[in-house]
Amino acid sequence: MLLYNLYIIETEGSQHIRVQNGKIKAVTNDEKTLQNNPKELRIRFENVIAFPGLINSHDHLDFNLFPQTGNRIYNNYTEWGKDIHTQNKETINTVLKIPQHLRTAWGLYKNLLNGITTVVNHGPRLKIADPFITVIQDNYSLHSVQFEKYWRLKLNNIFIKKKPYVIHVGEGTDEMSHREIDTLIKMNFFNKSLFAVHGIAMDEEQVKKFKALIWCPGSNFFLLDATGDIKRLKTKTHILFGTDSTLTADWNLWNHLRLARNTGMMNDRELYLTLTKTPSVAWEQNHTGAISVNKNADIVIGKSVNCTGFDAFYSLNPENIQLVLQKGNIRLFDEEIKNQLTNQDFSISQFSRIMLNGKVKYVYGDLVGFMTEILSYYPGADLPVSVCKN
Repeated sequence: MLLYNLYIIETEGSQHIRVQNGKIKAVTNDEKTLQNNPKELRIRFENVIAFPGLINSHDHLDFNLFPQTGNRIYNNYTEWGKDIHTQNKETINTVLKIPQHLRTAWGLYKNLLNGITTVVNHGPRLKIADPFITVIQDNYSLHSVQFEKYWRLKLNNIFIKKKPYVIHVGEGTDEMSHREIDTLIKMNFFNKSLFAVHGIAMDEEQVKKFKALIWCPGSNFFLLDATGDIKRLKTKTHILFGTDSTLTADWNLWNHLRLARNTGMMNDRELYLTLTKTPSVAWEQNHTGAISVNKNADIVIGKSVNCTGFDAFYSLNPENIQLVLQKGNIRLFDEEIKNQLTNQDFSISQFSRIMLNGKVKYVYGDLVGFMTEILSYYPGADLPVSVCKN
């Protein structure tokens, strides 16, 4: 596959990419150096930016059919949990009646539509029949100090040595939220590798005890009207970016990123790295996170919205995405390039045709069938895409 006329983030000038056997084989600004094999798929673009498939370090894949659920600003996650299970019980029960495989499938599609090609699922291991994006589930998930039964025993299981432990911690603005971080650190007798999720109440000394802090500002501001002091914490550990699920956050990753950017806690490049290079290293996914030779061909191409560089990147929305490759496989493409594909005998029979904010997209798999099933269980589901009528 040859991809022409791409402005790769952090690279000057128009670039061209060759993809072969799921890997990036060449990146060059000289089109003539890419010898044209007649059997190779060729796609030309105009006014686009390209970047590596994004890595979402925190999601609950089977929780993405919930509406954002909360009734006020909370002091901590335990207040929120008790409140919604009292005030929003009917909605929660309605969503949970949808079979888990459908809820999980929608979680995967939510990520794909946003240009995410790798996602870390937090919670019990999910059975996924056709993982059309990369799902990381080989870490050890603990929910939290307050809600995970026997968390001390689980954390100090001597038979689990190499897996990182991922846990919600410090999710609040009160003293209890701060103290529970100390409790977790104190109980980590064997110095297990800890990945903290949220860490709103975390200070600079505490964060040193964690391999990484996963920042989910969309969820934080919705529940707590606050987020972690990332400007200070980023100097002490790795910062990764997470969306959380739609139970507490917008489905649109790009709104999360603009929210994070507007805090001024990270510069544009630092924030970009929380979704690319930094998580690729932290999760030991070193074959991802960059557009360079011999990396996996996880590539996203988006239509530039009258700007360049990081301004173009942070101006994106799901409807602007033109193409998503995952390990060299086309997982999503815009109708704007459909004819280029079909004129080269590329079969679109495995793709669903959907409408996303006025733009027609072709998405791998039976998304239309999944949506139909979901709506049969939950007619009130607020899905951001619709089926094209013609």
